[in-house]
Amino acid sequence: MKTLNVRTLLPIAALLCLAAANPARAQAPLEPAQMSPRTLFYLIWHGVPGAEARKANALLALWDDADFAPVRSALAAGMLNSSADKPAQAKLTPEQVQEFAGLLENSFTLGYVSEPVRRKLSNGAVSEEPRTPAWNGMFFVYDRTGKEMVLTKAILLLRMQEKEAPQISQVNIGGVQVLKSESKTGATYWAEHGKYAVGAGERTVMEEILGRLDGKVPAAAALAQSAAYQEAKGNLGSGLLEFFLRVPDLKNLAADSKTGAMQVGPLLEAAKLDAVHSVSGHITFEGAKTHVQGAILGNAVPGTPFDIWSAGQASPASLTFVPADAISYNSMQVNFQGIYDTVKRVARAAFPQGQQGNADLIDTIAQQKLGMPVPDAIGLLSGEFASMQMSPSMDFTKQVYFFGIRKKPETLKLMRTVFSDQITSERNEGDVTFVKISLGGKQGTAGVAQWNFFNLAVTPDMILGSSRVETLREVLANRAHASTTAGLASVPQFQARRGQFPENLSGLSYFDFQKVDWQGVKDRWIAEAKKSSVAKTVSPSKDGVPSIVPDWLERMNLQVVARHLHYSSSVSWKDSKGIHWDQWVE
Repeated sequence: MKTLNVRTLLPIAALLCLAAANPARAQAPLEPAQMSPRTLFYLIWHGVPGAEARKANALLALWDDADFAPVRSALAAGMLNSSADKPAQAKLTPEQVQEFAGLLENSFTLGYVSEPVRRKLSNGAVSEEPRTPAWNGMFFVYDRTGKEMVLTKAILLLRMQEKEAPQISQVNIGGVQVLKSESKTGATYWAEHGKYAVGAGERTVMEEILGRLDGKVPAAAALAQSAAYQEAKGNLGSGLLEFFLRVPDLKNLAADSKTGAMQVGPLLEAAKLDAVHSVSGHITFEGAKTHVQGAILGNAVPGTPFDIWSAGQASPASLTFVPADAISYNSMQVNFQGIYDTVKRVARAAFPQGQQGNADLIDTIAQQKLGMPVPDAIGLLSGEFASMQMSPSMDFTKQVYFFGIRKKPETLKLMRTVFSDQITSERNEGDVTFVKISLGGKQGTAGVAQWNFFNLAVTPDMILGSSRVETLREVLANRAHASTTAGLASVPQFQARRGQFPENLSGLSYFDFQKVDWQGVKDRWIAEAKKSSVAKTVSPSKDGVPSIVPDWLERMNLQVVARHLHYSSSVSWKDSKGIHWDQWVE
């Protein structure tokens, strides 16, 4: 059998996460207890429940619905025909896509093993020259039970579609006959060993995986015993899908890495990225509900990348503006001072010894642009960013953005300095200042028109933004009558499970599928696609490609979404262990 290049496995693996149909829940082909301790990343697909459970789950029922078929076909064709430079005759036909999608019923493990740290000599020099080609630690283990013939056919077809025929040879690795495929970019390895098909980009990785599948490597020498995995273990080991990304010892990884004349190691050290230990998560089906959990874990102390997120608050200030009939709402809290301090540390490390003061020069230039010291400008922002949509047809003119502020007079002064001659009007109405900004052209520039206007409403604690000032007035009126008009915070679905999480949240989101006018959404998307196509035809850019209406959109009944899904809600928060996410789709 021809070998399968590891690159061709990626779209298949991605599609499996969406298209697996009716397999029994099964153990992964390669579990963390079998993986190399140098495993940097893995994704495990455990398989989904049977037919009855699929009908009970809203998300899976949507996926299986006949009215959703155009999307399934489009995704499958897009992933399996992902190469843009394939000739038309090489593209997979719908029948082939359907046949090969059957491969996705079985479980798999996809991962990456990092390169061993090169041994250093007593004088500090590295004992080996940098590898050429670069290390390729990707691996893929697939349970081929019952899929042997389809797998063979898929491999042969994908191999025929390669631009240049690779050089194929057979080698013995750990007592297993393995096909080696060599090309200009390197070599890949493929074997069908027992019930498994195994692919890898390095001989040593292939040998180790085969040994671990056969139980020839001691279990103690495994990823599951690493401190990073043990720390994230509570977020792994269950569900439909799980993923884990381990942050390696960055000092060793980047010790000899360079970007031009710049050492990468000092930049990573200045950013304190080694404080981040792992990124992990899993997806589970709980009856009709789908539960998604994830986390970035590490030593979440000041002076680390965790400074990006703020400690959060119990209720976002923007929430008081959101009416109960809002279609969607998203809010997040960031720590601008922490981001600024991190950028300054990295900027100083980027300059050679003795020239770190150049980072202060950048500060001086920024101060001249802002009209005030950078820390003072940062202090005017509360760190809250939010948005809401009030239109059932998802009309952009009904989209509203929120930016939390402090000290309104100073904020207005900063805005006048930054936007300068882009401000076309400014007027006060009570404690609200309305500002109109042109995103195209500049005021006072002879012969240059202004266009693409955006409207802002500045209140004592918030900047609201929308393409239409009427939308802003509507939102402000809702807040003014908040005592008599219930807002989104009073909606039971929005408050669901709130008591399960910490008091202070750094992120909050909500989407009501039932309130969407799906036919209106479809009509608007099609109209905008056609309008964009006409505009590009009349005035094409040199890189522009006229937009066309996707075939799946024209054929699909979008009402199928509301038939199965009711709402989605999620929260995120920060604690001493890191950042956590929790989402429900019901």
